[in-house]
Parts: sequence; structure tokens; C-alpha cells
Amino acid sequence: MASYHSDPEDVHVTNHGEKDLQDSPSAPAYTLNDHHPIIADKLARKLTARQVQMIAIGGTIGTGLFLGTGKSLHTGGPGSMLIAYMIVGGIVMLTMLALGEMAAFVPIAGSFCTFAGRYVDDSLGFALTWNYWVNDAVSTAADLVALQLVFAYWDTNMPGWGLSLIFWVFLILANIITVKAYGELEYWLSLLKVITITIFIILGIAVNCGGNSSHQYLGAHNWYIPEAPFVNGIGGFASVFVTASFAYGGTESIAITAGETKNPTKNLPRVVKNVFWRILIFYILSVLIIGLNVPWNYPGLSTKKSSTSPFTLVFQMAGAKAAGSFINAVILTSVISAGNHALFAGTRLLYALSVDRHAPQFFGKLNRNKVPWIAVLATSAISGLCFGASFIGAGQLWTWLQNLVGVSNQLAWLAIGVTSIRFRGALAAQGKTHLLPFKNWTYPWGPWLSVILNVIIILVQGWSSFSPSFAAVDFVSYYIELPIMAVMWLGWKLFKKTKVPTYKEMDLVTDVYVVSEEDLLETEKEKSVRGRVERVLRWIF
Repeated sequence: MASYHSDPEDVHVTNHGEKDLQDSPSAPAYTLNDHHPIIADKLARKLTARQVQMIAIGGTIGTGLFLGTGKSLHTGGPGSMLIAYMIVGGIVMLTMLALGEMAAFVPIAGSFCTFAGRYVDDSLGFALTWNYWVNDAVSTAADLVALQLVFAYWDTNMPGWGLSLIFWVFLILANIITVKAYGELEYWLSLLKVITITIFIILGIAVNCGGNSSHQYLGAHNWYIPEAPFVNGIGGFASVFVTASFAYGGTESIAITAGETKNPTKNLPRVVKNVFWRILIFYILSVLIIGLNVPWNYPGLSTKKSSTSPFTLVFQMAGAKAAGSFINAVILTSVISAGNHALFAGTRLLYALSVDRHAPQFFGKLNRNKVPWIAVLATSAISGLCFGASFIGAGQLWTWLQNLVGVSNQLAWLAIGVTSIRFRGALAAQGKTHLLPFKNWTYPWGPWLSVILNVIIILVQGWSSFSPSFAAVDFVSYYIELPIMAVMWLGWKLFKKTKVPTYKEMDLVTDVYVVSEEDLLETEKEKSVRGRVERVLRWIF
């Protein structure tokens, strides 16, 4: 690999002991001893294992679970909701194992989007990154809209758009200062969510067993009321997949923190292995308890004008209005946390677009804390969509945004599966499989199963937009992502004349992480008594 050279004053030593160009994504890569060129790995590695693990757990627990389950229950019923969430949870598990394998090998902010460009086709990387950047920007908007829905629980004279505006500014400041501030804020907000869901699961079991205001044992009664457990037939069942995908969405974006994670070859595999099953348990148990305690036809559960969180309803069933206000306040902070996480991920993707020369270079400009501040401002600007809620109804707007983001998540999972298959094929062809710091134990069947299931779900989940009558707006929200992705992919391919690299040609060198002395010292510390105690505490919290 040929090395590049630049003015000595323009380089610095990275934390893996390699020189790199500072603040200039357009500059050529600089290598040390002709080894491992660095192109995208320029952000400060300030996120600790503690922060990354909690962000991975709590960053995905937000609007989709707290508010989206209401729509899922209303449109599909408790049976459809439980089955759909289990299927999508399985897809996410396969996706995370495949992604964790690649991210531990090449830990960069572009993550699966950059991998798609390198291991499949540059045009796919272009289309996927732009699509997922819009996904994160729209997710931030969806969370700001959800704030209005959650806040409507209390009768106040404050307009919904005013609340969104306040927290919109707050999220921009939290993301533009330093990644360490983002990490600490997200850690405590995520911890609050994890504690709240744990309390909810315990309280939900008590409510179901008779610890409610009517002192009646509920059992599975709500599964046998008219039309339950499968409401609206096959159409209702299919429609739950997009809301489930929205709820699980963001799990894959934890790999985007790879570019700012300390010792990623060790910490990322830990996150993938330790975090996913917790998220799955939180989701499946929560969905089961909601379906048992809340009837699918509860007034105001999901309408065009409003939406009520099933979590709030279960707390209310415990017999106190104060309990409902408490959980609603927690949901409010959770929605803010989810918006914070989405804005962070979107910003890093716009930075990656700049680095890969798929977007103007100024989006890659870093401030003194190595935060891509222009990318933060550009991504947050898209979130101005939230103010449209004042004109068309927060509930309706949130449903459309939820569908758009859910489909975008599925396209990302599909691309990760395809990329993983190509990545492993190239490693085998170049004799580098043994270099993987973390191996996906489900390969080769896991990525293939993920690809097949995602294709099926993407095609059938819009069933409800055709039956009983055609709903044009709903149809667009389910399928508009597909032609947009196709146009971006084929357009860039024709414009740049990109080619799919062969396994032998594939770049498995650039940005590969080199373990530093700091990483080795950190590993040695973990062998001490204190280090073992910290590992146990990390596992628990």
C-alpha cells in the first residue's frame, strides 16, 4: 500500500499510534510505515465502554416502544403485535451480529453505510448513507413530534410547536459541544429508561394479577374481546412490522459510535453480545404485558389527532393519577433521549458522506473537540419537519414519519446482510478471516436469512394501504423509500460508472484498527480486582 505525505504541521498522532490529517476529510490518507491508511477514522475516541453499552441499550428504547406500541396494538391487536415484534427482534439479532463483526474490524463513523460502499458497490454506499442520514434526521423530527403527543397528557396552554422548539435547540447544543457531553447525557437518560421499563414489567405483572383499581384478575381477557387477538386480519398483522421496525430501529446505529469508542476491537463485540438480548427481553416482555393489560380498542390509543402511551395507561391502572403523570414524564425524557441519539447518528453519517466524497467537503469540518459541527446544524435543520404538526395533526404526521423511518431501517438491515456476505467472502478469498477480532457465529445462514426476511416484510407490510380501500398517502409512506433508493443507487452508478469489486480487489486494509499501547494497558487493568468489579458493574448497569 503506497503511503501519502503532507506537511508535518498538518498531521497528528491518533490514539492507535498512526498519523492522520486533521480536520480535512478531503485530504489524502496518511499512513505510518506503509500500513493501514486512515481515511474515515478521524473523530476523537472519547466514549467509554460504560457509555457505549448504556447508549446501545437505552438509545433504541424511546418513541417506538413507549408510543409506537399503542399504534401496533390498535392496528394489529395483541397477537399480531407480539408475533411481529418477535420476528423483527430476531432479524435485528442477526443484523447486529453481522454488523458487530465488521465494525470491530473497521471501527469508523460511517459504519454499515461505508462498508456497503467498500464491500458491495460505491453507489450502494452513496444511496444507503444518504437514505440513512435522512432516516436519522426524520427520526429526530418524529421524536420532536412525539413530544407534543406525550405532553398533551397534561392540559396546558403551551402550544406543541413551542415545546418542540425548546428541545430542538437543546439537542443541537448537546451534540455540538463535545462527544463526551453527548455520551454522559445519553448514559443517564438511558439508565433512567432501563430502570423505568424494569419497574413497568414488575408493575404490569401486578396489574394483570389483580393489583389494579378494579381489583380484578385480567389474565388473557384482552386477547378474547371482539376481533382480538388478530385485529384487521392479515392487513393488520402486516402493518405492525413497520411500527416494530421503527421501534427496534437505532439498534444498528450503535456501530456508528465505533468511530468515537475507546478500544473498539474489544468494546464493540461486548456491546453486541451483552446488549441485544437485554433489548429483546425489554421489548418482548413489554409488548406481552401491554397486550394483556390494555384492550386494542381503548379510546384514544391511536388516532389521527392524538396517541396515548400504553405504558401510561398501565401505570394509571395501578390506581393513581400521579403514577400516570410520573411515567408520562419519564416517557418525555425518553423521547428526548431518542432524538438525541438520532441526531448524533445522523451527524456522523453526514460526516462520513463528506469523507467519502459523497457530499460537500465542508460537512466534514471538525471543531476543536473533533465534533463535525456543520453536520450537526445541517442534520438538525431537517428536523424542522416537526413544526408541520401544527397544521396536519401531530398524530397523523407522527404515523407517516414512523412508516418512513421503519422502512428505512429495514433497507439498512437488508444492506447489512448483503454486505456481511460479501465481506466474509472477501476475507476468505484474501486469507484474512483469522484476523477478525469478533466472529459472527450465525454466518453464513444468519445474513442470508436476514436478507430473505427483510425482502418479504418490505414488500407485504403495506397491505393495509390496499385493503379495504386504497389509501394513497399511506401507500406512499410505506413504499416511497424504494424508488428513492433505486434512483440514488442507479443514478450514482451511471454518473460515476462504479463497479462491484471482486473478492480479491476488495479493500480490507483501509481504516483497519490497530491496537494501541493505551488499549493494551486498558486490557491489563481489567485483569486486576478493580477491573473485574467494573466489568461486573458494567454488565449489570
